[in-house]
Amino acid sequence: MAKNNAKTPAAATASAGDKSRLKLILLIAVALLLAVSLSVGATWFFLSRGDRQAESATDEVAEAAALGKQPAIYQDLAPAFVVNFSQNGRQRYMQVSLSLLARDQAQLDALKVHMPLLRNKLVMLFSSQSFDTLVTPVGKEMLRQQATATVQELAKKEIGELVVEQVLFTNFVLQ
Repeated sequence: MAKNNAKTPAAATASAGDKSRLKLILLIAVALLLAVSLSVGATWFFLSRGDRQAESATDEVAEAAALGKQPAIYQDLAPAFVVNFSQNGRQRYMQVSLSLLARDQAQLDALKVHMPLLRNKLVMLFSSQSFDTLVTPVGKEMLRQQATATVQELAKKEIGELVVEQVLFTNFVLQ
């Protein structure tokens, strides 16, 4: 009997170690399951939110079409315009890339026929500017508005309609 009692405390210790190890494995499995479920839930939440935003964007386009406003069409004017200035005896350069914002592709295509004349008018406009005013944000915005007015004036004269809503600067470098 004494031999049986001597083995019992060691067996009890081994059995308690197995139980604590089993609890640890079970705790890790529950934590892993919780992390996976949180990941799946967060992914579903963000993806469904993106679908709602896409639906609202298509609703806005449909509303704009119902109101008579067509989607925007952007036409890049390539190559970029490069103009040189002489300021205090130093050569200065300006490089401007432009995009035209229009709503009607047919009218924009009709304006493309007059692209050499349009580019000439814009080069003359850009080269007539003062380098000191172009350095300021207000000067850049004024130049953009003048470019818009020039393009609209040309379109009105040649096509008979205002084709371009705005001229946008996509790149503006002064050196």
